[in-house]
Amino acid sequence: MDFNFDTYETIALACFVLLLGYFLVKHVKFLNDFNIPEPVVGGFIVAVSLTIVNSIWGLSFGFDTSFSNTMMLAFFSSIGLSANFARLVKGGKPLVIFLFVALGLIILQNIVGVASSVALGLNPAYGLIAGSVTLTGGHGTGAAWAEILAKDFGLSGAAELAMACATFGLVSGALLGGPVARFLLKRMKKEKVHEDIEVDDIEHAFEKPAYRRKINTRSIIETVTMMVLCLLIGQWLADQFKEVIKLPTFVWCLFTGVIIRNTLTHLFKFKVADDAVDTLGNVALSFFLAIALMSLKLWQLAGLALPVLVVLAIQVSVMAVYAVLVTYRVMGKDYDAVVLSAGHCGFGLGATPTAVANMQAVTSHFGPSHKAFLIVPMVGAFFVDLLNASVINAFVVFLKEFIPVV
Repeated sequence: MDFNFDTYETIALACFVLLLGYFLVKHVKFLNDFNIPEPVVGGFIVAVSLTIVNSIWGLSFGFDTSFSNTMMLAFFSSIGLSANFARLVKGGKPLVIFLFVALGLIILQNIVGVASSVALGLNPAYGLIAGSVTLTGGHGTGAAWAEILAKDFGLSGAAELAMACATFGLVSGALLGGPVARFLLKRMKKEKVHEDIEVDDIEHAFEKPAYRRKINTRSIIETVTMMVLCLLIGQWLADQFKEVIKLPTFVWCLFTGVIIRNTLTHLFKFKVADDAVDTLGNVALSFFLAIALMSLKLWQLAGLALPVLVVLAIQVSVMAVYAVLVTYRVMGKDYDAVVLSAGHCGFGLGATPTAVANMQAVTSHFGPSHKAFLIVPMVGAFFVDLLNASVINAFVVFLKEFIPVV
């Protein structure tokens, strides 16, 4: 039996999920110490509860994901609206270095996936699905490539497997970032900062989600107007160029935000309310994660063959080791590198919103990291998709040389 929640019911439940997450993180020392994001805590508990209900009574629950998709687009629009060119230039060399770090993980994930699949007697193409296709790529990339791989290599259940692997990665990425950051911070002997410390709203966008912003009715209306324009123009651009360049809609929304922000700031000398952008962006991120996680049908993972679960477990271990030994070291072995490592766990296994949530969980306790919040959204939201598509295509061509096309 299926129970479907409409838009209002989904939003209402998401609100309770977020409040549950805030309550548990505040009162459960383990969750607080390991910097687990609040939406992840609440959403995962609901997902597990619904899975138990499904296994006992056979009930299935569906949620209106249209609001979740809107919140995702609104979040990426806020990232674009917060991207002042004057600050983006500061990304410079570290951003390029992080691109190569991300590329290294993509290649490694596919090597590990294919090699593990072969060792376990699976079709190597399954290794791609359990590699960067769904881990770095997420649900959207997984769905797109599953159809191609099923056709080229004769895979059965590729679409379902892709969704299950992406789900596994999303949860793992959300849970892994905090412990990795805690391990590195403990080695650095970094102490927590006072959570009520004064901060500069403009320079600390997204880095102190618990900080009380200075916003008013006008700044909220102006920001909502800009976000709505990002959604409208971004969707239009995605439709217009879908046959020319296949980019997710959120990328177009992000770039639209960048253009709107910098046109208003540098051409019309209009002061964008960064504090309002920050606040609304965090609200959108929280709702997106809460709905996305509570909508997960975890029982799909139970249908995965044991060998694929083994491959995924290996991938999580590889991500943890890579974040500690490569990301952290290459990015400078400092506090910024710690936050970058936590973020890398987020989009290396799940999605960019998860990466931002991971970083927020760290910076809300240990202080801001301008570099991390400048680099990760740009790399995770745009560049990594281009890199991933190129690497996956290269692996597909390679595998076709050894596997007959069905």
